[in-house]
Amino acid sequence: MLTRICVLVSGGGTNLQALIDAQKDGIIKSGEISLVISNNPDAYALERAQKAGIQTAVVNKKECSSQAEFEQKLVDVLTENKIDLIILAGFMCILSENFTSRYPKRIINVHPSLIPSFCGKGFYGLHVHEAALSYGVKVTGATVHFVNEIPDGGEIILQKAVEIEEGDTPETLQRRVMENAEWKILPRAAEIVSKEMAMRKEEE
Repeated sequence: MLTRICVLVSGGGTNLQALIDAQKDGIIKSGEISLVISNNPDAYALERAQKAGIQTAVVNKKECSSQAEFEQKLVDVLTENKIDLIILAGFMCILSENFTSRYPKRIINVHPSLIPSFCGKGFYGLHVHEAALSYGVKVTGATVHFVNEIPDGGEIILQKAVEIEEGDTPETLQRRVMENAEWKILPRAAEIVSKEMAMRKEEE
């Protein structure tokens, strides 16, 4: 019995594409991407999902009167689609404890640093790589972790290191971390968690 996966996205969807490709290549075999939800109706990630024949939905935070209403709409769509595992792949909305506590060990996120470095509130996108370069670290990377109520605070599933090269800019570093770390460990982590969930389902 395959684990039903939903990927939450906000933008271009490069990590989503890595997951779609990994499913095609048999890296993700215990789970199936059943749904892609975006908070942004113009996200290119939605096109990527549609091209791959994956169902999509938009829950636009701007149209919701509160965080609670936004999260309830997400819950409704997830429940309707019988989703087991939620993957945050460049999802630019913070989720409250009210939401995360509904899905213990069922939400994973990829973060572009080696947690506990350069993580938590305010560390997202290029900010992470700017901080790594200004601090002068020689090695950075990416981390896939479970999501709880603390930003980037959940248990670590996988990490991969990437060396910082002379002349790196935040943009070149971001690209290398994505290609050499994020796109590799996110699909592997998705398979690890999907496999555990599938086994638990069978035991039930």
